[in-house]
Amino acid sequence: MCCRYWAEESPELREIVEEMNRSPLVEKWQKTTAVKSYGEIRPTDVVPVIAPNRKGERAVYPMKWGYSGRTLLLNARMETAAEKPTFRDDWARHRCIVPASWYFEWEHLPGKDGRKRTGDKYMIQPKDSAVTWLCGLYRIENGMPVFVVLTREPGEEIRFIHDRMPLIMPDKLVNEWIRPGVRPEELLPHALTEMVFEKVQ
Repeated sequence: MCCRYWAEESPELREIVEEMNRSPLVEKWQKTTAVKSYGEIRPTDVVPVIAPNRKGERAVYPMKWGYSGRTLLLNARMETAAEKPTFRDDWARHRCIVPASWYFEWEHLPGKDGRKRTGDKYMIQPKDSAVTWLCGLYRIENGMPVFVVLTREPGEEIRFIHDRMPLIMPDKLVNEWIRPGVRPEELLPHALTEMVFEKVQ
């Protein structure tokens, strides 16, 4: 599960935000909702997302977090995205990268009744990485781009927090992940799982 992340005003993210702000989609979004560049990002926020342009080249667009449906879809499971009708076309051709500084997760603790209860909040990011490159899928709804974040089994260090984590690519594979002609299955073995974490007070 991934339903919150943080974007720090760092040199790496500032460059991405500046490119997004040159997109004509910013003005279109601002007619109905604010475009958010930094801070704590929540579902339905419109944020910078890296995706291919019509030529298949890397570009940055403002996209809203969440696919519309019976309920708002925020995440897609990496293991089943290629098979599920909601995600399979986007898995094959509409992949994106959501740049973050880190993501948040709440510890899930088993209760006496067998149900899980929410524990401490943690900030999590890949070890030795300046940017957390969250893998996602995108599509167009009502003429505007929206995205979901892909999730996977967690790395050992953070398994005690939650049984899922975002799919995260190393910096060198960001452009490959979004390239339409790439088979995403070939990149999955390179995903980052060694995380560092800190409890949020």
